[in-house]
Amino acid sequence: MTTGPVFLYILIIGRYFSQGSGQDVTCPLGYFPCGNITKCLPQLLHCNGVDDCGNQADEDNCVVGSVPVQCFCRGLELDCDETNLRAVPSVSSNVTMMSLRRNLLRKLPPDGFKNYHDLQKLCLQNNKIRSISIYAFRGLYSLTKLYLSHNRITFLKPGVFEDLHRLEWLIIEDNHLSRISPLTFYGLNSLILLVLMNNVLTHLPDKPLCQHMPRLHWLDFEGNHIHNLRNLTFISCSNLTVLVMRKNKINHLNENTFAPLQKLDELDLGSNKIENLPPHVFKDLKELSQLNLSYNPIQKIEANQFDYLVKLKSLSLEGIEIANIQQRMFRPLMNLSHIYFKKFQYCGYAPHVRSCKPNTDGISSLENLLASIIQRVFVWVVSAVTCFGNIFVICMRPYIRSENKLHAMSIISLCCADCLMGIYLFVIGAFDLKFRGEYNKHAQLWMESIHCQLVGSLAILSTEVSVLLLTFLTLEKYICIVYPFRCLRPRKCRTITVLILIWIIGFIVAFIPLSNKEFFRNYYGTNGVCFPLHSEVTESIGAQIYSVTIFLGINLAAFIVIVFSYGSMFYSVHQSAITATEIPNQVKKEMILAKRFFFIVFTDALCWIPIFVLKFLSLLQVEIPGTITSWVVIFILPINSALNPILYTLTTRPFKEMIHQLWYNYRQRRSIDSKGSQKTYAPSFIWVEMWPLQEMSPELVKPAVFTDPCEISLISQSTRLNSYS
Repeated sequence: MTTGPVFLYILIIGRYFSQGSGQDVTCPLGYFPCGNITKCLPQLLHCNGVDDCGNQADEDNCVVGSVPVQCFCRGLELDCDETNLRAVPSVSSNVTMMSLRRNLLRKLPPDGFKNYHDLQKLCLQNNKIRSISIYAFRGLYSLTKLYLSHNRITFLKPGVFEDLHRLEWLIIEDNHLSRISPLTFYGLNSLILLVLMNNVLTHLPDKPLCQHMPRLHWLDFEGNHIHNLRNLTFISCSNLTVLVMRKNKINHLNENTFAPLQKLDELDLGSNKIENLPPHVFKDLKELSQLNLSYNPIQKIEANQFDYLVKLKSLSLEGIEIANIQQRMFRPLMNLSHIYFKKFQYCGYAPHVRSCKPNTDGISSLENLLASIIQRVFVWVVSAVTCFGNIFVICMRPYIRSENKLHAMSIISLCCADCLMGIYLFVIGAFDLKFRGEYNKHAQLWMESIHCQLVGSLAILSTEVSVLLLTFLTLEKYICIVYPFRCLRPRKCRTITVLILIWIIGFIVAFIPLSNKEFFRNYYGTNGVCFPLHSEVTESIGAQIYSVTIFLGINLAAFIVIVFSYGSMFYSVHQSAITATEIPNQVKKEMILAKRFFFIVFTDALCWIPIFVLKFLSLLQVEIPGTITSWVVIFILPINSALNPILYTLTTRPFKEMIHQLWYNYRQRRSIDSKGSQKTYAPSFIWVEMWPLQEMSPELVKPAVFTDPCEISLISQSTRLNSYS
């Protein structure tokens, strides 16, 4: 009867001693045992510098042993960045993180990390590593992250990662890796992320790439030289969720290339050379939520191309000219929340998408033809100033007592050309009002319409005729001042012929792009204001050459001629003034002339130099914001058209004297009416506007003195200064 209690006591004592030994203590997940006692503590208290267990068990093995002088450690993490190391340092085997970035390592020898069984993270970026031994990473059974970026690795031997069974991240970007094999990744059973960015890979292996990486989720080949994707490459990558092939040279896709990637969530094919998409290339990507096809030379997108992407949330088609765009393409994408186009006008074909970019091209927006309120106001202001100024000069010319009818004819012709620029701006403002608040609905049709083509032609006609007329007027002045002793006076027949020829050239230049749609494509319809200032990537070669010929050929040559002519004219006047008897008076007139010439050249430069720069940059395929284009078209381009009436008529001495005479006559009439007098005021001046004394009236030019027409041009420097001041 006594055996029962004795057995019970023995059992209790045995359990007591077994617990006290602490040999078989088990702790819940996230806790650790305190050595030989039964106490369990949270994992975050391990190696925190405090004796939480009471027996120092939680602080054992918490530091790295001896380390190189240049390095420092934080617990079990060793940092040897930028210490000029040429070999892997030898430290305690319990290190968990080793950073050797920006050193002078050239190769990784066998068994270099063999003793570091606890190492979890190894950073070898920005060294000069060229070769890696097949046994370099042997023994790193706990390694989860390996960084080999920014080195000079050209080849990775098969089996080099064989012992890295727990590796999850492998980053090998910015190296010289030229080829890989599925055997290269042998042993990487736990790999989740593989980044091979910015290497020189030209092709992917014919065999299944993920054969030894069954858990791979993220694969990044951005910035390589890969030309095509083979059907077998991704056949074993069934768990892949992210595939990045951006910035390669892929020019062809097979229909079944992505068939095995049924769990794929993100596919990036941007910035490649893909011209055609097979009809059902995305049919198996039922889980895809992000697709990037931007900046590919895709010629055509089938209407049902995206029908299978029912879960797609983001679609990028930036940089792609979609000639056959239609709402049918995007209607099945009911979950699509973000879409990115080359042109904001395309947003009208995906009205159900919440966020569509871009909202504007800098000139126009989804709501308005002119995006900015400043543009919308100033297009009317500049249009009114340009039209009023030029029409005023045209109407006032008959009342100016100018003896030089040929010059007056040239000025009127110039005003007519400049007035067309005002009409162009007026039409743009009118269509902006018409489309106000709903421009996106009409944008594509407007830019392809005959109205846009004609308006653009009108702007080019005004620009080119104005440029050529200014050049003609400048050359006439140049000949008159620099070569006064030659019989080179303008004749009526020649002047009329030149003016007609200039207008014919202007019409030809402006309307040739409308004659051949296949050659020029939509020459004037590249933006909402219908002005072909800069080249589009999709523009035909012929259209680009034509545009460059106009802006960097004809207009630049004309600008150079104008600058050179005015410089020569001023120099000629200055040289003649040196010998003048009335030096102070001549210097004063010379300064007046210099100011006038300066403002003429300055306004030309202000107008054309920005245009020349923009055209040159567009020729180099530099991306030009649309905002700059709108400012150039609305503010800079009309500068000459708005200021020419002021420079060539309203600020001239004859015009001022005419105004003075009209005011004087008005006051005289009032005085006469009040006194009953019948006295009249005789004109006190005659305007020799362009070629002084050349067409003076017989009363002022005595036949006995001026017998030869060429002798009439032998005029004094003083007279010429008076004429242009």
